[in-house]
Amino acid sequence: MAKRFTASSSQLKPDPKYHSRLVAKFVNCLMWDGKKSIASKVFYDAMDIIAGKITDNEPLEVFETAIENVRPMLEVRSKRVGGASYQVPMQVRPKRQQSLAFRWILAATRGKKGKPMSVRLATELMDAFRKEGAAMTTRENVHRMAEANKAFAHFAW
Repeated sequence: MAKRFTASSSQLKPDPKYHSRLVAKFVNCLMWDGKKSIASKVFYDAMDIIAGKITDNEPLEVFETAIENVRPMLEVRSKRVGGASYQVPMQVRPKRQQSLAFRWILAATRGKKGKPMSVRLATELMDAFRKEGAAMTTRENVHRMAEANKAFAHFAW
């Protein structure tokens, strides 16, 4: 039987410019229809815009901080107990934290219209770096839901 490859972190190669696996993963999530060169160009253009606007920090540092700021610590999961469904707050695993942060930033970026994708991405990353913007709002809403349903935390098993 032939060896089957799976999408894993061990196969993910760092990106050529910043030598970061996080950037490579983000570019893969940004990519549509297998057009990786376009996704890379959009990302690197966004990083150039960030470098022009935020001079006191490196663009890669801004990107990493933005991802770190958007990562959720808690989320609510639906748990069925006895016939009733409860929204139970639970800790989020690190890999899921990263994927949620990517998803929220890209959703916020794609939700804005009228500007090139690289400009929208740069704007959203700078907003997340400053702890504002649509992705941060989504994170705050998730944390607020978890806080509101803290009474059902004893159902988390």
